[in-house]
Amino acid sequence: MEFKHISVLLDECLEGLNIKEDGIYVDCTLGGAGHSKEIIKRLSNKGRLIGIDQDKDALKAAGEKLKDYNNATLVHSNFENIKDVVENLGLEGVDGILIDLGVSSYQLDTAERGFSYMQDAPLDMRMNRELEFSAYDVVNGYSEDDLYKIIRDYGEEKFAKRIASFIVKAREEGEIKTTLELVDIIKAAIPAKARREGPHPAKRTFQAIRIEVNRELSIISKTIKDGVEKLNKGGRMAIITFHSLEDRIVKTTYKELTNPCTCPREFPICVCNNEPIVKIITRKPIEASKEELEENPRSRSAKLRVLEKL
Repeated sequence: MEFKHISVLLDECLEGLNIKEDGIYVDCTLGGAGHSKEIIKRLSNKGRLIGIDQDKDALKAAGEKLKDYNNATLVHSNFENIKDVVENLGLEGVDGILIDLGVSSYQLDTAERGFSYMQDAPLDMRMNRELEFSAYDVVNGYSEDDLYKIIRDYGEEKFAKRIASFIVKAREEGEIKTTLELVDIIKAAIPAKARREGPHPAKRTFQAIRIEVNRELSIISKTIKDGVEKLNKGGRMAIITFHSLEDRIVKTTYKELTNPCTCPREFPICVCNNEPIVKIITRKPIEASKEELEENPRSRSAKLRVLEKL
């Protein structure tokens, strides 16, 4: 299957990054290189693009799309390693960092990857297929309490307790091996009235398991801080989120960097002398336009937040 992915909030990202033609830019979630292709078009030969992705399918597709550019460097890694990636390339700093936290259309639509609750496939959901830990291990190995917590916290699923209980009960009959086996268990756990309303009944649980498998939330804050450390003065970071859990972490971490004071609240004045590291460019997150929503419905929950290094 061809690696296709419609770049979300493309123009808004390009504007937010405030691209300089001789600058160095890091696309931490390269995907199909939709954002990267437009970034590198705006660079001179003195500029440089660094693309990071943990999915080798993405790197292969991106390499093909960027083959005419000699100032692109593609790296197989998780974006949590941004600091090491930049340093290993011998760079002191970069001028812009883009992170798109969405799952690519390719990953969702390629049945064998096991991300989709609409197609039957082995339980997988690994963005980096070289890692051993997968959705199979979560579904078949986690305790009922741990399953409940991740489905509740990462999926914000109100029937999390019933779903966890039904999964554990189903495991007594044998291993749960495929996506549609899991979907049937989830459907059985959710009352009929609730199944008829709202999104697909398995959507939240699949999101929760995917987040757990790929450690999607636990690495965001550190990545932001490490990335900001590597930004040159005036450099910008743009992050696209797709659900409230991600957005809350990004918003909170941005706020910490704008107000890093560690003094107790009761202190009348600041004595730690920690000064703001960044300024926020987007006071409110940027969302998709009506035109983009019509072209790409998957952009409906996207939010873009931008900061600038002081």
